[in-house]
Amino acid sequence: MEYHEAVNFLFDLRRFQVKPGTESIQRLLSHLGDPHEGVSFVQVAGSNGKGSTARMLDSTLREAGQSVGLYTSPHFDNVRERVRVDGRKIPESALSAFVAEAKPYLVERAADGEPLTFFETVTALAIWYFDQADVDVAVLEVGMGGELDATSAVDPVASAVTNVSLEHTAVLGDTIEEIARTKAAVAPADNPLVTGAAGDALDVIREEVGDVLTVGGADADTDVRTAYGGRVNHQEAAVTVETDDETLDLRIPLLGAYQARNAGIAVALSRQVRPDISDDEIHRGLRNAHWPGRFEVMGTDPMVVLDGAHNPDACAQVATVLDEFEYDDLHLVYGAMHDKDHGEMVEALPDVASVVTCHADISRAEDPEILASVFERIDVPEVETGDVVASALERARERADPDDCVLVVGSLYVVAEARTTWTRAIIPKTHRTLDDARETLERANVADEGSRDERAAKAVHQTVHTRVQRRQARHLREELFSIGGDCAVSGHESGGELVDVVLMGTLDQFDRLTENLRDRPYALPELADEIEASLGRDPSAETHGYPWEDGPSVMGILNVTPDSFHDGGEFYDIEDAVEQAEAMVEAGVGIIDVGGESTRPGAEEVPVDEEIRRVTPVIEALSDLDALVSVDTRKAAVAEAALDAGADILNDVTGLEDPEMRFLAAERDVPVIVMHSIDAPVIPDKDIDYDDVVEDVIDELTERVLLAEKAGIPRRNIIVDPGLGFGKSKAENFELLGRVDEFRALGCPVLIGHSHKSMFSLVGEKTGDNLAATIAGTAIAADRGADIIRVHDVPENVAAVNVALASQDSSRFTDE
Repeated sequence: MEYHEAVNFLFDLRRFQVKPGTESIQRLLSHLGDPHEGVSFVQVAGSNGKGSTARMLDSTLREAGQSVGLYTSPHFDNVRERVRVDGRKIPESALSAFVAEAKPYLVERAADGEPLTFFETVTALAIWYFDQADVDVAVLEVGMGGELDATSAVDPVASAVTNVSLEHTAVLGDTIEEIARTKAAVAPADNPLVTGAAGDALDVIREEVGDVLTVGGADADTDVRTAYGGRVNHQEAAVTVETDDETLDLRIPLLGAYQARNAGIAVALSRQVRPDISDDEIHRGLRNAHWPGRFEVMGTDPMVVLDGAHNPDACAQVATVLDEFEYDDLHLVYGAMHDKDHGEMVEALPDVASVVTCHADISRAEDPEILASVFERIDVPEVETGDVVASALERARERADPDDCVLVVGSLYVVAEARTTWTRAIIPKTHRTLDDARETLERANVADEGSRDERAAKAVHQTVHTRVQRRQARHLREELFSIGGDCAVSGHESGGELVDVVLMGTLDQFDRLTENLRDRPYALPELADEIEASLGRDPSAETHGYPWEDGPSVMGILNVTPDSFHDGGEFYDIEDAVEQAEAMVEAGVGIIDVGGESTRPGAEEVPVDEEIRRVTPVIEALSDLDALVSVDTRKAAVAEAALDAGADILNDVTGLEDPEMRFLAAERDVPVIVMHSIDAPVIPDKDIDYDDVVEDVIDELTERVLLAEKAGIPRRNIIVDPGLGFGKSKAENFELLGRVDEFRALGCPVLIGHSHKSMFSLVGEKTGDNLAATIAGTAIAADRGADIIRVHDVPENVAAVNVALASQDSSRFTDE
């Protein structure tokens, strides 16, 4: 079964109405072989905050070394976001395999008049996949209530009820007490139920469960007490979690006083699941619990905030968080579903200087004219009836001054569309053969095989792959057809999600396409700008004096370690290290990368003080050389010491896993290399499922780049590294090397580090000693568009880069 067929089948289940209870999903799980019996589950229920709590717990347990499954809802633009293992979305191949296995049973149940719903089926998908992935623990966000929710088909080892308020009264009951009773049913058998509920709701939960661990404010008479210390920067807040036995001073990347309680619940749950979890693991895990669309500050000058608040209480919480910031005027981008109380939501928000209404690409979205009338009734100075989200956001940003704030609010669907302004990847494709073109079309889920073959011949010119709204896809196809190009669209029938498109044509046709889109609706002018930039047609591109801006720059590796895989111990002494660095500069390097800790398989972690002792004297000694100096470290404390010693660049093989690293790079205004890695040090033979390793790595690096930007690092200072050898097979490493040019989609310089790696054993070379193969890889990387090439053997690889450049443009070099 192809992916688009599987997704279309799942979304078609949305036509079936919710039927409270677990009997249907239990029968489906039985049909699937009872996958829930082999997994330890945690359920997180509640009226608000359960998604944030689940995410914080997931991050904390992963920091403690657990393999963790996470199931949340809703998703932004891809149903795969609902099901994650160790932070990675379920692969398309796994989702397709599940639907292929479950579909005959689901069709049979529907024929018998007992269909399963979309939520029940996707819940079963999550449970099935967590079993397939052999996770240590899986965290399930409860959909509705508790007792009658599909997630309650499992027996949890730990559970929480974040809070209780009136919600889904037609199903859960008309009173707080009734709703609390249904939620209390998630209580585990062998641990206390953790809850932040209070008042009558807490009384009912105690009555129903008995064994309860309570979480409350700093002055509350509860087992766990939390305090919100306010924001410490535009991304993070200070939180204190206290019990009779300990006090934890924490930071979380989720702003708002209500998040303190959620953090306290996550800490209590993590202690139940892993009693030996350390304070440091809790601290680091919570600090890395990034949760998109929940008061997410996307940028400054003006400050842009995305928040999926979709009811009056949530809008009031947004207003409270905004009070923590200083800004002049507030400009609103507002879109919501038609079944919401718009008047109450608007009243809960702060005073606004202007508003642009909009609607998400979903049938439940309210008409922007109706939303505009709500704001006109409360005398908002400037109300504009907009259309699509991206255009409304662009209009608000144009109107705002640098000291103002732009807030996108009203629905997670609206936030999801707004967020594509920062996350959409438009991936350039180089097709050397018809098979290359066919693979691109197949990867984009183009349905008709005959259409794939016919279009493949057209895709040998300029081709890009991206994701757009279905209505945008229609216009793209019409415009490209009219000028002689082609546009292949995924067979995915959308369901409100983005769909894959492959655009094919000559550069002239792409120029005409982007020009024609300038006066089209549905945010197509903004999409035209993105397409133009991806093709290198943006005349406003700036330079900043970095060596890689003039062509590929060679980075020489200088390991001051006793145990690195290729040259461990050779340059451990400072005199040897300096002599080697001087030789590298003489041979033509632009950057020297100094590392004091090996990340080879099985390497032991080096203490911070020892790593600083190794690298700082060398960096100080290199300060007069005619090359930039980078420090290869995953620890912010080491990075700070290295910058103080004179380093120019930070090279982080964990992709900013140390929460302080991104803020350090922003504060010092230095370039930072963000690498895609699964583990560092590398865990040998770890099996990672990629659908397409290049596009999957681009997808995951997109969020890491965005994380860096939100911390204040300008895009010009972000370098991406696909991470050859880190969580990829040998064949996948070659795929990354051969398709380096596709990483242009990230809008950042690209570093390739392949020197002497075990990948070359795939072609018969010796692991750890393969100079000839490394040189060949360097030539390929330079030819395919790498900006920085990281190697051990500088003279030979500088020569390889020069040969690749001369083959492209011999005018770079002069005859002597």
